[in-house]
Amino acid sequence: MLNRFKQLFGFMALGTLGMVMPGPASAQNKPPLNIADFGSFHIGGRLVDIQGQPVKEVVFTPGGAPAKIDPNGKYLVESMYVQYFTPATVKAKYPLLMWHGGGLTGVTYETTPDGREGWAHFFIRNGWKTYVSDAVERGRSGWASSDIWPSPAQFLPIENPWNRFRMGAKPWSDDPAKREQYAEGQFPPEGYLNFMRQVVPRWTTTDDAIIRAYTELVDKVGPCVVLVHSQGGQFGQKVAQARPDLVKGLILVEPAGFGDPAKADALKNTKILTVYGDYIAQDSRWPGMRKTQLALNERYRQAGAQVEVIDLPEHGIKGNSHMLMMDRNNQQIAQLIQDWLKRQGLAE
Repeated sequence: MLNRFKQLFGFMALGTLGMVMPGPASAQNKPPLNIADFGSFHIGGRLVDIQGQPVKEVVFTPGGAPAKIDPNGKYLVESMYVQYFTPATVKAKYPLLMWHGGGLTGVTYETTPDGREGWAHFFIRNGWKTYVSDAVERGRSGWASSDIWPSPAQFLPIENPWNRFRMGAKPWSDDPAKREQYAEGQFPPEGYLNFMRQVVPRWTTTDDAIIRAYTELVDKVGPCVVLVHSQGGQFGQKVAQARPDLVKGLILVEPAGFGDPAKADALKNTKILTVYGDYIAQDSRWPGMRKTQLALNERYRQAGAQVEVIDLPEHGIKGNSHMLMMDRNNQQIAQLIQDWLKRQGLAE
């Protein structure tokens, strides 16, 4: 019985850890957002014809009458969901497009897992017309069946990002007393389970579809600034290389995906910022990924691009995880990005 109580208590502690709800405190001492317009749309996609599947009867709701479903026919897949916000006073020269990382959605830039305002709030307040997307096969963009996407989805167990995203110094533990962060860690551990509630399946064979949808979004929006995170580094750089006349600024937040080195010259007129957090040297993967991006940055610079790299610890800003936009000092980092945008003449 005692062991059963321990198990139950441990489960309750685990379940309540992430139940941090946003509240009025998240907006204290901040001016109103003053949004003049907001909305959403889907973009992109293709038609796929599926044949040879058996007809079946499905009861969609308990107690309902069965419906005959013929799964053969055309499907519209690989569309992308986009939400936009227009401030009452637009101060930025171009719209800002915010693209998330792997296994995540546009929620990345919304309310933080511990209930504070995210980067979307910050940039809207600073006069940016802001577009936040869920990439193809994420969130409200939807999914396709295994007949269409040839590989299985990848899922993350609850402990995986804790170390891989440099939130904790030791492996995740269900016991809070054993859950150790880095000494100056900025990620709010009380929000970790809320963060994991945001994690969605991801595929490794949909990159081309994602790039097509993002390219169509840039074509629709026109001249813009693109801010990307992690896996989105590939998408931002490759779309900018495909549309260098439209992507005026490119902000790479800890990019884990990369552009095409053979097309570095395409970004000769692009303003590029790369931002890194802390504990990279202590990680097994990040030194190599950082080295790859910096080498690519040098090729952009040689082509004529204006390139700047901000390593936060070198600026006296310590403790940041891979999820900089969720860390406790997320507004400070957003201000650094805003200051860079001002220096580049992209914002007032």
